[in-house]
Amino acid sequence: MPYIDQQPEILRPVSTLFIVTSIVSALLLNALPWEGLWLVLRPDFVAVVLLYWCTHKPLRVGVGLSWAIGILADVGDASLFGQHALSYTVLAFGGVVLSRRLRMFDLREQTTQVFVILLSTYAVYAVVHWQVNGQIVWEYFLGCLTSTLLWIPISFMFQSMRQMRVDRE
Repeated sequence: MPYIDQQPEILRPVSTLFIVTSIVSALLLNALPWEGLWLVLRPDFVAVVLLYWCTHKPLRVGVGLSWAIGILADVGDASLFGQHALSYTVLAFGGVVLSRRLRMFDLREQTTQVFVILLSTYAVYAVVHWQVNGQIVWEYFLGCLTSTLLWIPISFMFQSMRQMRVDRE
């Protein structure tokens, strides 16, 4: 059962340009100047996009690319060098290992599995922050909830961009 309509879908092959464009767009969305409560609730766009590609194209987007994107995110965010790289590596490992399992479920069931993977990613953020500053920032986990809620529109958007239109007649 792919998604809501219960019809088997034919997907176009994904171009490298499309993958790169989606990741760069997510990096730019993460770089927006968020403040106050919005900063706490900000989803990690890069994590959601990387998780999507790790589950749908695990041979093309994996742990190594996620680590490199994490280094770029560390530089762009001016955070502790390697923090995003480590967390995105954990995310990619979970996405690649569970890719067949996630694609087997419908979107609602995928969301619960994605929440666990994103929770482990945010736990890495919290542990690194705890090791550096001596305290756990629990607000990191609110971003995990909004990132999980972002999984549904991202999946619909990417699937609709890849779906071939087949005449049913």
